[in-house]
Amino acid sequence: MASFNYRYPNARIEETSDFLEIKVVEYKPPGTETSAEQPMKLSTSSQSLQKNIETPLGYIFLPIPEDIKDSNTVEWGDDSLTGLAAAGLGMAAKAMKNPNPLEAIGGLATDAGSKMKAMADDPATKDLANSFFASKAVNILGGNTSLSGVLARTSGQVMNPNMELLFKGVQLRAFDFIFDLAPRDKKESETIKNIIRTFKVNMNAKNSSGGDSSGTSGLFIKSPNVFQLGYKTGGESHKFLHKFKPMALKNLSVNYTGSGTYATYEDTTPIHMQLTLSFQELNPIYAEDYENEEGKIGVGY
Repeated sequence: MASFNYRYPNARIEETSDFLEIKVVEYKPPGTETSAEQPMKLSTSSQSLQKNIETPLGYIFLPIPEDIKDSNTVEWGDDSLTGLAAAGLGMAAKAMKNPNPLEAIGGLATDAGSKMKAMADDPATKDLANSFFASKAVNILGGNTSLSGVLARTSGQVMNPNMELLFKGVQLRAFDFIFDLAPRDKKESETIKNIIRTFKVNMNAKNSSGGDSSGTSGLFIKSPNVFQLGYKTGGESHKFLHKFKPMALKNLSVNYTGSGTYATYEDTTPIHMQLTLSFQELNPIYAEDYENEEGKIGVGY
């Protein structure tokens, strides 16, 4: 059962009310377990945290910020592979697949001879050979040139790079939120103070592996807690806006003079504060996540 439940503003949530639900979740490392279906794929934090997400340490409910957006990014980059490199790669791969070493060597020699003949029949090969030896000779004499440079200068051509845009990897999404906090009474002042303090406590590491300093050597520090965010309408998931994977709170900042000037109530609570939170997801988004999400409500992740 959740140990705390903070909501700003304190007004009652209606069935049509839109808000941001933030669950504070005890972090659990993903470990090194693999599945039978994909024996080389490690389990993820999202999977290891599932049980903890269902039983969070507590809840924080905040109004949906004025500026909400999501951005999905994958990494692509240009890559080149010349015909000579491709030919060598193909011959080596073919030889490695042959279980018989002698046959593999013989096949490698045959393939090399075939490729050499194809190069000899190409009129541009002569220019390539001349440029190669010319660049070596110039560098021996103290010059600083390259095969491609000499080839371009002498024949006006370069080796075909066979350039392609290739997939390089995935990236983790980040989200920034800004909340204006203006307490209207003493109860809301206390709520805001508790919300800020809760974020600060749970984003920071614990100074012992056991969660407290008793009985530990102090050699290790423990990971901070994490957060599961979700847009809500009443008690249901928002039917349009995007979803989140579990996230770490990487940065928190509070501007206690949100209106540009210092002013407080009698109990010293600032009359206007601005809370900025910077989260980053623990796992990247994959195409299968859209197929596996329950209900498939809204635009997905």
